[in-house]
Amino acid sequence: MELKGKTIGFGLTGSHCTYAEVQPAMEALVEAGARVVPVLSYTVQSTSTRFAEADEWVATIEKITGEKAIRSIPEAEPLGPSKLLDCMLIAPCTGNSLAKLANAMNESPVLMAAKSTLRNDRPLVVSISTNDGLGLNATNIGRLLATKNIFFVPFGQDDPWKKINSLVARNELILPTIEQALEKKQIQPMIVEKWRDLQK
Repeated sequence: MELKGKTIGFGLTGSHCTYAEVQPAMEALVEAGARVVPVLSYTVQSTSTRFAEADEWVATIEKITGEKAIRSIPEAEPLGPSKLLDCMLIAPCTGNSLAKLANAMNESPVLMAAKSTLRNDRPLVVSISTNDGLGLNATNIGRLLATKNIFFVPFGQDDPWKKINSLVARNELILPTIEQALEKKQIQPMIVEKWRDLQK
């Protein structure tokens, strides 16, 4: 399915080391002709790290998309009644946000936007970045895999020897995942090799 003319919510949560990986996907969505509406968790808005200063990162997002970022739950709530989004993406999706989503918790703009999308029977695409995907969060991944209208960007272990429970999505596959999700299909294969060096 073509992305031109579609409105895509782009939710970002606090996996700060992954920002550089998801920025190209944001740019590619815009280049493909989609309207991209950024939705930011409170952590993204307020936390500066060695990877990015919070204010600079928010400014970059708004410049890329040409849209004012949604920064609060009240700002995100109208996405449901308005049916603005054709699809919602969470990239990166931290283990914290993953767990809350799987347990129907709603305490951030991103989670509000996600639930607003699902209420309209529209796809939610999840691009995970979590250190405990094969640990305590494994049960939450399983729950979301079995949930209608939730689709995953293909993911795998990013460092099987040093971080044995860590799972990270292949963010270069965000666009084809969204294209498939808009047709209510899960892109395959979903479990893929992520690590760059297969040698121990």
